[in-house]
Amino acid sequence: MSTILVTGGTGTLGRPVCELLRADDHEVRVLSRHSPPYAVDLRHGGPLLDRAVDGADAVVHCSNILRGDREAARNLIEAARRAGVPHLLYISIVGVDRVPLGYYRTKYAVERMIQGSGIDWTLLRATQFHDLILQLLQGLAKPPVMLLPKDVRDQPLEVTEAAARLAELAAGPPVGRVEDMGGPEILTFAELARAYLRASGRRRRLVELPLPGRAYRGLRHGGHLAPDHAVGRATFDAFLARRFGGPEGTAGA
Repeated sequence: MSTILVTGGTGTLGRPVCELLRADDHEVRVLSRHSPPYAVDLRHGGPLLDRAVDGADAVVHCSNILRGDREAARNLIEAARRAGVPHLLYISIVGVDRVPLGYYRTKYAVERMIQGSGIDWTLLRATQFHDLILQLLQGLAKPPVMLLPKDVRDQPLEVTEAAARLAELAAGPPVGRVEDMGGPEILTFAELARAYLRASGRRRRLVELPLPGRAYRGLRHGGHLAPDHAVGRATFDAFLARRFGGPEGTAGA
């Protein structure tokens, strides 16, 4: 049995990681801003962070901080170094080194910080989770017309499958960068939107628009996809059926 600290342990990804680790009889410490006994804002660190990492056999960094991700990683790395943590595991995003989105640049910077930390590390990159795609589509469906990025595809992955891989890696030794993890299907945003509308019973007109900029060009060229690592099994339709009820159809229909 190992002692494993999971940052962001109450989040969409962190929660199932914690559940799987506990099921394997590991001692799990959950670090989150509002979850005692380790209620820590990683952007500020402090003595409670030092207490959280002390004696940990591994730290799984699942926190997703839109503003302050680098500061959070820096504080975590420094605390882990002080405590002599032997294994730091980070989940990142496929394409962070290919698609020039600001958020991706930050994730890539955190990757490099961890790789240069002096702590033995493991890095897993995954494609976008089903939950994120659904959240994006729900926002786009608020107006009567859904405006979609033209010629952009995605490869959504079930979050529990990523959690299972992280839990497996956390229980083992540091292995550096492992193979990317992608969902089972690559679908256009129009296909994803139609699947969402069918499942939710909503009606919207779809309009695809080309967008300016290098980030859109990177997405259109599939820099965020992992076609050679489509290891996920749960499809977007299956995810929607669980979320909204109803049969599992075909997203591209």
